[in-house]
Amino acid sequence: MLARLTIAALVLSVAAPVTSAVAAPRPIEDYAPYQPQTRCVAVTKPGTKVLGRWIVHHFGGGFGPTKRACTGSSTSEHKEGRAFDWVLDARRPADRKRARTFLTRAFATDGQGNEHARARRMGIMYVIWNDHMYAAYDRFEPKPYLSSSCPSRKKCSATLRHRNHLHISLTRGGGNGYTSWYDGRLPD
Repeated sequence: MLARLTIAALVLSVAAPVTSAVAAPRPIEDYAPYQPQTRCVAVTKPGTKVLGRWIVHHFGGGFGPTKRACTGSSTSEHKEGRAFDWVLDARRPADRKRARTFLTRAFATDGQGNEHARARRMGIMYVIWNDHMYAAYDRFEPKPYLSSSCPSRKKCSATLRHRNHLHISLTRGGGNGYTSWYDGRLPD
């Protein structure tokens, strides 16, 4: 009898379902400092591609440029493959709504009380849209924006005013897909 009980206990212990521990989400990233372009690369970073595609898929608009030629002396995260231009038109109410919806979600506080949670997890360093800049190093507070190439708003193109696209620059970690938002989103 004891042998039967021992065998039954062994069978049950082997047949019992194995429970695996679910990995806890990684801690949220700090607010990113400014990380200017320091070199030029020939390819778009994987995080930049994934984020751009995700935004267009979820909010509409167009997938714009991610790369820029290495010529010239200007600094741009496009030259490092870690910036994305989301094609929107600030004159169109539907595109203004798309941008507002994305920014509201990206800058929302999460359930753990982390402000600007999605933007920080995505590795967003700054956003420029419709004459405004939202920078992580300023806690994403909107600030008036005027390109240094423009003498005034009136004499500035829609492109330099970021009225025909929403520009997103990522940190190096975000561009490479190393920040927590990219967990499970990048191909192995």
